[in-house]
Amino acid sequence: MPLLWQLTTSHFSEKARWALAYKGVAHESRAPAPGLHMAVALWLTGGRSATLPVLELDGRAIGDSTAIIAALEERVPDPPLYPADPAERARALALEDWFDEHLGPDARRLIFHEMGREPDRLDAAVRISAPELRSRLGPAATAYAWVFTKVRYGTHPDAAAERARDSIRAAFDHLEAELGDEDYLVGGQFTVADLTAAALFFPVVLPPEAPDLTAALPEAYAQFRDSVSERRGYRWVEEMFARHRRKDRRAAQQPVGVAA
Repeated sequence: MPLLWQLTTSHFSEKARWALAYKGVAHESRAPAPGLHMAVALWLTGGRSATLPVLELDGRAIGDSTAIIAALEERVPDPPLYPADPAERARALALEDWFDEHLGPDARRLIFHEMGREPDRLDAAVRISAPELRSRLGPAATAYAWVFTKVRYGTHPDAAAERARDSIRAAFDHLEAELGDEDYLVGGQFTVADLTAAALFFPVVLPPEAPDLTAALPEAYAQFRDSVSERRGYRWVEEMFARHRRKDRRAAQQPVGVAA
């Protein structure tokens, strides 16, 4: 059975989880302690990838959410996430790359910046993402999380946080411009472009189908969310999760290679 190595609260991991659920692929999952996950990823992939998610599939360890979806699309083509038309496929993949590069890092950077300013909120996030580690190490686990996010993601300078806010607003601008008057980004159907954009916006929008981070949300971050909550793109993310993300992640799963 495929095995997904992931981080519970990671939006890139949510992208991979969503693809597996959308295709109805039965799988197991493991969540190493955040911070230690880089060593796990390097070990699994033989040094090719230093972060999660990683999917063990058909004897391979596939790092990077984009590569995971590509492998799933080849192995379980139905229901498709890639458009059949070559031009539409190229556009969907270009949009996937755009949101990976321009939204993903800053959505992560901003939430950890605000959590770092409120230790109780960061501690709540550690309890959600690494409950066993928090139980064993106590407050030391949260102190480690503060240092790790500062070094790894550059979360703590105020100027970096402001740039992240601007990037998230720009990502909404891009999403809304690409959508136009349509419900979906490419070809009038749900594709990898829609899944990627919605999954990477999840820490901002926090739809009920996604991991619940409400206990860890600082007031300043909640205020930022409120400032964008009336945007069409924000409501679109909610709609994509409601339409296409299974609330019960174990429901209707099937062995790899069987069409959904």
